[in-house]
Amino acid sequence: MIVITKTADLARFCKRAAAFPYVTIDTEFIREKTYWPRLCLVQIATRDEVTAIDTLASGIELAPLFELLANTNVLKVFHAARQDVEIFVHLTGKVPTPIFDTQVAAMACGYGDSVAYERLVRDIAKESIDKTMRFTDWAKRPLAKQQIDYAIGDVTHLRKIYEQLEKRLEETDRAEWLAEEVEILTDTATYLIRPEDAWKRLKIRSRKPRYFANIKALADWRETLAQHNDIPRSRVLKDESLTEICAHGPKSADDLLKLRAVKRDRVSNDRARSIIEVLNEVRAMKSHELPEAPPEPLGKSNNGPSIELLKVLLKLKCDMHQVAQKLVASSADLEAIAADDYANVRALSGWRRDLFGEDALRLKRGELALTAEGPQINVIEIKDPTPLQ
Repeated sequence: MIVITKTADLARFCKRAAAFPYVTIDTEFIREKTYWPRLCLVQIATRDEVTAIDTLASGIELAPLFELLANTNVLKVFHAARQDVEIFVHLTGKVPTPIFDTQVAAMACGYGDSVAYERLVRDIAKESIDKTMRFTDWAKRPLAKQQIDYAIGDVTHLRKIYEQLEKRLEETDRAEWLAEEVEILTDTATYLIRPEDAWKRLKIRSRKPRYFANIKALADWRETLAQHNDIPRSRVLKDESLTEICAHGPKSADDLLKLRAVKRDRVSNDRARSIIEVLNEVRAMKSHELPEAPPEPLGKSNNGPSIELLKVLLKLKCDMHQVAQKLVASSADLEAIAADDYANVRALSGWRRDLFGEDALRLKRGELALTAEGPQINVIEIKDPTPLQ
């Protein structure tokens, strides 16, 4: 095994790797003190070679690596690809393509929701992984042999895992099941963090226009500042402080600094004044200028029983077909189906509709029923259907 620290060596390796139909890839990074992940190591394996690229080595240029990632003739195999791909999108503005995600593939092969890499190594590669280096400092140099051995294990075993899962998908005619998930993974928009959308990750207390305008503006301000200074958003302002500020709408920095959550957050005077400027901009907006608040989350009060029955049906169908529930329908999907037969959710289209969605609608219409026979739950046809209420 070679640790690559020079651009010329990286170029030679990438040229060799480009001759193979696929490579397995993993990364090691840190981001506790930064907004953007700091790439420390890239591990890549071909069918007959494994290497680790020291991305922090003095003077190394990663252009050959980026060229390999963009090579459409070489499949890039990851496990739980999102975080790794996010790093490359940040560095290059592009998504590595094409991609195969073994975690998603395992979900389609009956391994359950978000299966861990260690389980696939144990079940498919018949090996075990020493995880003692999981929380090591990947930015510290020199890297110890134990760190390197741990890091390359994540791509060495991934070769056999990929080949076995790909074979199973072909044998069960499920390759197309991954298409939608891969489409999301290869869409650059999946990884772009737009400050104007930062409010979506917050728990909103109210749909009142002025409150929502405060939330949207202050979340935008925080995200922009965090990105510009490359610091975690919580280092700018914690979520709890942000929502409390928006709820109280202080008119001065002194009033803002008296809020309980803000005191705990240790907001500086300068930052408090900046926050007040943001709130004042919202305060100056006329009613018709305020952004429209999102609709209330879909209520469960009237559809609770239907949702619970749909959950049972989903589990039965997924167990029967040996596919992860998360891949077929989310909780939000079930809530939407319970409320609307024509809900715009993935569970009501394509192979998901064939596997689950159509019977979910039939259950709602009273054409199917769930019965218990001891611990066994069965689905039965109903001759004179009565729709679920």
